Amino acid sequence: MPNDPATSDSPRSKPSSAPSSILDFLLQVKTLTKEQYDQIRFESASGGRSPEDLMVEKNLVGEEALARAKASFYNVPFLDLERTAASPEALDKLPESVASRYKALPFEYNQKDNTLSVAMANPLDLEAIEFIEKKSGCQVIPFMVVESQLTSLIGDLYAQSLSVEVTEALKEAAPGEGKVTTIDITKLGEVIREAPIAKVVATLLEFAIKARASDIHIEPLVDRTRVRYRIDGILVEKLILPRRVHNAVVSRIKILSGMKIDEKRLPQDGRFNFKIGEEEVDLRVSTLPIVHGEKVVMRLLKKTGRVPTMPELGLRGMALKNLQEAVRVPHGIILITGPTGSGKTTTLYAILSKLNTPQVNIITLEDPVEYEMAGVNQVQVNPLAGLTFASGMRSFLRQDPNIIMVGEVRDTETAELAIQASLTGHLVFSTLHTNSASGALPRLLDMKAEPFLLASSMTCVMAQRVVRKICEHCKAPISPPPELVTDMKKVLGSLYDTVRYGQGTGEGAVTLYRGKHCAECGDTGYSGRVGIFEVLPVSERIGRLILERAPASRIEEQAVSEGMVLMKQDGYLKALEGITTIEEVLRVAES
Repeated sequence: MPNDPATSDSPRSKPSSAPSSILDFLLQVKTLTKEQYDQIRFESASGGRSPEDLMVEKNLVGEEALARAKASFYNVPFLDLERTAASPEALDKLPESVASRYKALPFEYNQKDNTLSVAMANPLDLEAIEFIEKKSGCQVIPFMVVESQLTSLIGDLYAQSLSVEVTEALKEAAPGEGKVTTIDITKLGEVIREAPIAKVVATLLEFAIKARASDIHIEPLVDRTRVRYRIDGILVEKLILPRRVHNAVVSRIKILSGMKIDEKRLPQDGRFNFKIGEEEVDLRVSTLPIVHGEKVVMRLLKKTGRVPTMPELGLRGMALKNLQEAVRVPHGIILITGPTGSGKTTTLYAILSKLNTPQVNIITLEDPVEYEMAGVNQVQVNPLAGLTFASGMRSFLRQDPNIIMVGEVRDTETAELAIQASLTGHLVFSTLHTNSASGALPRLLDMKAEPFLLASSMTCVMAQRVVRKICEHCKAPISPPPELVTDMKKVLGSLYDTVRYGQGTGEGAVTLYRGKHCAECGDTGYSGRVGIFEVLPVSERIGRLILERAPASRIEEQAVSEGMVLMKQDGYLKALEGITTIEEVLRVAES
């Protein structure tokens, strides 16, 4: 939005000695060196090509960096389309044919001031601005954007029917029209299902499924309602709804979820199923009263998907071997650590699906039960009824289990019960919120676990994060800058040479990869996710360190000397193999 720092940049004032062209400006702000500047000027003059095209073609300046520089030079605000949603009311002001012709996308309409904010490839095109103002009847506020993002987004946004449906919902919800509609009582159910608000909610859900979103956030702001989707672990703003339809949308979701629609002061939880084609999802819905109304978050859990295998999650090599060996031990504790949203539950399900046979009794205690597994006794905690992780663990031991999975070790009592269960011949799986595998052991000691019991019960600790995978449809090789190569050598150590020679580059530089943005990946350059891991088997030497109450740094040092690959190293290796990018690894693994 125009005043939103997350989406627009305030233009910088020009230097005192104002440059005469964008090429001069880039030299002045030191984006180009004098040698590059002279080369571009010469090739542009001799070849008749624009300096901008030459700079992008030679990778001297990225497309986005060039657009930001032009915004500063021409004193026009820059807009990041990847972090901006378009309002259906704004889209309704301009036909798709006009938007495509002038490469202009309206994204926000201010009814009070009658202004239309428009993303443009060339915001200095006065003829286009004048035509859009006549066509829309609004005063245009132009924004500079990256042209390639704009071109793909125009088609995508106008292809969605959501704009029309929201406009219809506005007409129906608009007060003071003075019209009375007569409805045949025998067709009441059909009318309710076909109501515009119901269509809006259905379209939001359909888009979430098609975009592989894991969560939908519907958030009321001062003057509008924004809809954000968590796609591949990143929240992306995709839509702006008029503020006046917010309550109707929330009420519709509450009805579907079995919540009280008249209770707006307290948080509520609910669930419902939604099916589109062959795809069926289970939605966990949560409402929360915030300053400007009720926020709704819907978590999508696919019912039709299968549990991935451990190699599909990203486990391989020594890490996979160590985990498989730990799982074969019939007793002990295996912990998976990481922050919320790092894929710990998915990994636990992948392990349990491998162990799930008629010969073993598996009981799980979860909050909530995210995926239903045939043949596994799954229990959902219910603190209000007295069923907590600790009380559930005590009951489990009377159910003759072979394998126990506890969603999370949250307190001293749960930790003690898990240790006791492992010492009495049970295989126990659980999760813990620590940043590294080595940090889990001192954390359990902080929970008053006895060192001698912990040393004999712990089998393996694994830390993990999830990173986005590079889109296979627009994946392209790049040459990393020298400082990045130096960093990779420092992080990977001897592993760096192994991968470099594996690429067949010999003494030459390594090749990394990046997505160039395409329609298949939603113009993000990424599609899908993969895990990065560090697996720490509790060896005899590490057991002695636990007895000595050694800090996490000493435990990690010992594990590395025994062959453990650190999480950041695993991420760098996956980047060198072209699975993800260094930026993604640093985003999730940098401590």
